[in-house]
This record gives sequence, C-alpha cells and structure tokens, in this order.
Amino acid sequence: MPFAIAVDACIGQRDLTEPRLSPSGDAVLYATSWAGESALVLRRLAHDGSPLDDEQVLPAMPSPRVGRGMGGGCWCWSADGAAIVYSGADGNLWWLTLDGSTSRQLTDHGPDRVAQAPCASADGRRVVYVVDQAEVWSVELNDGTHERLDDGSADFCFDPWVVPSSSGAIWLAWNVPDMPWDHAYVQRLTFDGSVREADVPQHSVQQPRTMPDGTGLYVCDDTGWLNVWFGDAPLVDEAFEHAGPTWGLGQRSFVPSPDGCWVAFTRNEGGFGRLCVVEVATRAVTEIGRGVHGQLSWVGTRLAALRTGARTPTEVVVYDMSSPANPGARTTIAVGPTIPWDRTAIVEPELFEVAAPDGGTVPARRYRADGDATPRRVIVWVHGGPTDQWQVTFMPRIEFWRSRGWDVVVPDHRGSTGHGRAHQQAMNGRWGELDVADVAAVIAHLHATGVTEPALTVLMGGSAGGFTALSVIARHPGLVAAAAVAYPVGDLADLAERSHRFERHSAWRLVGERGSPEIDRRYRDRSPVWFADRITTPLLVFHGEDDPVVPVGQSRVLVERIRVAGGPAELVVYPGAGHGFRQPEHQRDEYMRTEAFLELRVTPRPHHG
Repeated sequence: MPFAIAVDACIGQRDLTEPRLSPSGDAVLYATSWAGESALVLRRLAHDGSPLDDEQVLPAMPSPRVGRGMGGGCWCWSADGAAIVYSGADGNLWWLTLDGSTSRQLTDHGPDRVAQAPCASADGRRVVYVVDQAEVWSVELNDGTHERLDDGSADFCFDPWVVPSSSGAIWLAWNVPDMPWDHAYVQRLTFDGSVREADVPQHSVQQPRTMPDGTGLYVCDDTGWLNVWFGDAPLVDEAFEHAGPTWGLGQRSFVPSPDGCWVAFTRNEGGFGRLCVVEVATRAVTEIGRGVHGQLSWVGTRLAALRTGARTPTEVVVYDMSSPANPGARTTIAVGPTIPWDRTAIVEPELFEVAAPDGGTVPARRYRADGDATPRRVIVWVHGGPTDQWQVTFMPRIEFWRSRGWDVVVPDHRGSTGHGRAHQQAMNGRWGELDVADVAAVIAHLHATGVTEPALTVLMGGSAGGFTALSVIARHPGLVAAAAVAYPVGDLADLAERSHRFERHSAWRLVGERGSPEIDRRYRDRSPVWFADRITTPLLVFHGEDDPVVPVGQSRVLVERIRVAGGPAELVVYPGAGHGFRQPEHQRDEYMRTEAFLELRVTPRPHHG
C-alpha cells in the first residue's frame, strides 16, 4: 500500500476562483479563500503570458465576499482596468483602485442585505448588480444614483450583464416552484426604459450574455443537453453538457472572442472535463485541453481559466489564442494548494454504468486504490445537491482514502447533472426513492461482480448525499458495514420550511408541492427521522451548529431516535460551523474521527499484492 497521505495535506488549503483578464489583457486578477479568510490577488503578465512578479494582494477592506469553485459573483473590472468593483463582507459593493489609493463604498444595502455579481458598463458610467439574489440594481459611478431595474415579477434574479453598447442589461430569472435547472428565462431592459421584455425558452437557460454585435449567447437545454446557444439555435449541438447547474452566481463556462468569431466553451464528458473552441461561421470545434475548466475570460490573444482535474490541483491558467484554430501554449499563473502533491501517485477514475432494476442506467466513477486483490474495501460516496455532480476535479479527500487502501466509487444517480436533462429531471417527484434505488443498485453491482462485499463496503454522503445514504441503510439493511454522513437532510418537511431562501422550495419539484394529504405523507415517509428505528447500520453523523441550509436539529432528532431504538449512532456537532466545514480544526477532526470509526466498524483490509 502507498504511503498514507497526512490529514494536513487535505485541509486548510487555498481555494482559487474567479480569475479574469484585465481589459488590456496584461494582468489576471483572481479571488482566494482559506480557513475563513479571503483576498483578491493580482498577477501582471509578461509578453509571453508568464507572470511578471509575485502575487499582489489588493488592500480590500472590508474583505471580499468570495465564492467557491467554478462559481463566483464577487467582483468585476472597471471599464478602464484601473480599478475593480467587489462585493464586501458588509453586504455592499466597493470600488478599489489597483494601487490601493482609492477605496469607496458604492452601495448602501448591507449589512442585512447582500449586493453581488457586479457588471460594469463599457462606457464607464454604471455598475449593474443583484441584491439578495432577487433584485437587479444599477449605480451611477459619477454621482452614486441608485435605480432598481427589475419589475419584481421574478422570485430570483442572477448574473446581470450590461450589453456591449452600454444601452441596457439582461439577467437570468426564475420563479418558484422551479429551481433554475427546471425552468428559467432571460429578462431584458434598456436603460432609457423603452424596452422591457423576457425571452422564455421551453426548459432552462443560464449565463445570458451577448456577442460583440449584440446577438444573444447563453446555455440552454431545450435540445436535452446544456449546450451553448447562439441566437435562437445551438452553436454546438452535442450530447455533452457545457455548464454545471446554477447553484450560485457567476458561473462562466463559455466566452466569445473579442472579435466575435469564436466561442470558447467547457465540455463535461462523463464527469471528465475538456476546454474547446468553436468557430461561429463554420461551427467547427477544436479541442484545446483536458481538465475541468471554468471562469473563462478572453481578451486579445489570451484566454484565462480556472482548471483542475484528478491529478491537477486547482490552478489559474492562460492559453495563447493567437490562432484559435490552433491554440498555443498554456501557462500556469497560480496554484491553489500550498502543499505540493505527487501527481504520479494520483489516479484517474474509471467510468462504468450499472443497470437499475427499473431499466434505467446509473453512471459511476471508480477511483482504484493500489493493488489487485479482491474483495476490496470500498467507499461509495454520494454527492450532494441532489441536482449536482462531482466532476473529475482535484479531490484530496478521495486521495486520503485511496492512500489507505480504499477504492472510492462515486455514483451519478438519476437526478444528477452532467448526463442530459432527461437524467437530471428523472428524479422529480421521486427524491428519497429513485436516488436510493440507484445507489443501492451500484452497491449491489459491486458485490455481485466480486469487487467488494458488504463487510468491506462503506456509504458516505453530505447534505442531500447524506439523505440518500441514510435512506439506503434504512431500506437495505446489511448492504454496507457502516455509514458516515455530514449535515444530512433528515426531515424533508422541515427543510421546506426552514432552509435558506434559495433551497427552501427545492423539494417542491423533487418530492411534491405540499398541501394535500398524499404529498404530505410522502414527505414524512421519505424522511429518515421518521424511520430512524429501521437504521441498524453503524452510523457516524457530523453537523455544523449554525447550518443555514439543513438545521442541526434534524441530526439531533435523527440520532436520538436511532439510539432509542437500539441502533448504533454517534453525532458530532461543530460550534460555529455552517453547511460544510471551513475551519481546519473541524476538517481535521472529521477526517480523524471517520478513520477511527471505519477501522472499528469495518473488517480489516484484505491483503493487496
């Protein structure tokens, strides 16, 4: 077995997000976060695209409200590139010059409200932004005049975009009970008030933008796959997704070239990522590079992106696009993790599919530990969401367990993204039923094919993944030896009433709109707190005391009811933690407690030759 990776190599590392080239293309600015801290960092670029100097941390006070991963909504460049506008921890937008000489507050919505997703107009006159993900506002930069732009007809408004002529703005909108991946549309307004209209697709849309000539450019799944559209038709019509689900602000999975002749876009190939470019006139596609990419920006002959992969720690890169049909070299500008990793010891996952009992198909990815002996110790890890997917990105948590002799299997049960609209929508009305059957089918397949056996199998999951894991061990006793879940959904009705605004209504599509005895009974019958007495598999539960998404009381009730029924369950609550553990001490404790729990509950590892 290889050397076991230390816990400290997996926690407290620096996250990178939102890299964006300056308007002149001679610099990249990106956001970083680590252990509850955040910063905005500038790198100047040489003629060949390489960094000219060390990272320059901008003196942003208050600190920036930084997103995570391929999302964002924290900041934008000013029109002339001499300053940035960013969302501060106080809930307001701030203007900050690159030399730090000028910092001024642009809005006065905070602290109880949050201004995000700023977009500066090309004429330098205004910044358009959203407040509380529900209202679209504009602030004039010369006199500070504020104006609300939306008409209040949408429950949610995301990602405003000022058109290149600076004559108006567009933004993403949707209404409950839909989530943005169910159905969303684009609202449009001219600043002189002469036009206010909406473009409503058949299904879902995201990231509304325009080409330099004003033609609409966005991602839409009306063909069954989230593809980039140009005007009223797909620019690239293919059975691959070009974006992830809209879980937050600021996704940038495509970008047009400055002359409008090309569009760079990301592609999801069964969880693996690839960056491509398409010529608008011919629709010819050129593949630029492997890896999950996002946060694209294109200025002059440079294309910047956030890039990651199974063997690639998250990094900011710049591609030479002097000839888009034959892209040049890729230059790494910054790397997230500060601890170096031996990439040769990391494996790419293997793709496989499992037939579900009802005839459906469940895609999955398997990360193999070293050695060929079977049966093997296997962790089946269910992603959260549930409308989401773990793409093949850099995941130290997977490598932690692989280095200890565990295979890790990640199933994409129906309801997951990345496999087309039909796969994603299949779980509507069936959350707590179809996902449970699909995950159980993957585990049964691993047992039937001799990869592992129940005494060597563990189930893990966080949030919605924890909900599915709890339901699996309750409805399929004996299928796994133990389960460890973090901030799991335990009570669907409570989730619908008390979760944060964005997710409060998500169960309406996934379970049903409450109000009738039949639907209310469905919420109860599928909630683990109401069948906790059926959970006899050893269980370890982690939860943050201040979780705004899944109230910690759900886990307290769940574990207490399991114990009263005689089941083995342990609850660990981290003070001050939310939905996901950010503090290194909490992360370290979660790793160590889980390892000790599995060593106690799972048959000792078999010999690997």
